[in-house]
Amino acid sequence: MKDQVKYNRSAEIPGLVLSEAHFSEFSFAPHYHLDYHVGLVTEGVQRQEFRGASLILTPGTIQLMPPGEVHDGAVATNQSYTLKTFRLSPALLSRLAADFAGNDRFPALAALLLEDPALARHLAHMHEWFGSEQDDSPLQHESCLLTLFENLFGRARILSPSSTSGTLSVFQLRRIRDYCEAQLAQKVTLDELAKVIALDRFQFLKFFKRTVGMTPHAWLLRMRLERACALLSQPDRCLTQVAQEVGFYDQSHFNRAFRQAFGVAPSQY
Repeated sequence: MKDQVKYNRSAEIPGLVLSEAHFSEFSFAPHYHLDYHVGLVTEGVQRQEFRGASLILTPGTIQLMPPGEVHDGAVATNQSYTLKTFRLSPALLSRLAADFAGNDRFPALAALLLEDPALARHLAHMHEWFGSEQDDSPLQHESCLLTLFENLFGRARILSPSSTSGTLSVFQLRRIRDYCEAQLAQKVTLDELAKVIALDRFQFLKFFKRTVGMTPHAWLLRMRLERACALLSQPDRCLTQVAQEVGFYDQSHFNRAFRQAFGVAPSQY
């Protein structure tokens, strides 16, 4: 296979850039980045010179590379390797720090290698999901990003999350439900839902999951699908109209979500 590189900027998460590369000949000259990199080799082996040491990156290894650190990268054998990278801008890092620790100052960072095959597989799966076009929900993307990097930064002991013990009251849940019902045809973000009840988005995500037993995205998706069922019973509603009224702007996404929930396509309901 020829060398290939693909970049994908997240439309839903400003400051997040995904890259995936397959290299058999190309080598990175010594270089540095202005953003924060989380990289993992999913196939093959990469050799890297860093601070006078030779590092070997294999599947199951996660590399955290802060801005300004000089390193290179090359094929370690005569074969090839596949590298997936999350690139986080300084602004996105500050926002994550505010979410997890209650302030927007990300701690001083050092390069780090984590040997954690399970977390590496999860990162690879989420990299693929973020790069797909299967779901354009900002609520889903924001929730997944927070959960993903909570696990990663917690594992690396970079950030200690602020206290998130607690649940939502009946009144708070009612306000969230009323807001979602009023905005059912619109895109809803995690920030919006958190502000409805005056919480930050990390607290809201934790409290909501603990109280309801579902993520906010899964809960809102079910509300949309249940509303779609009611609309489909009206003979004057076409499928496209129903999909848009409940917040689906992609017909194939609506069909897929409906089938996963009820076992049949909307046209068969």
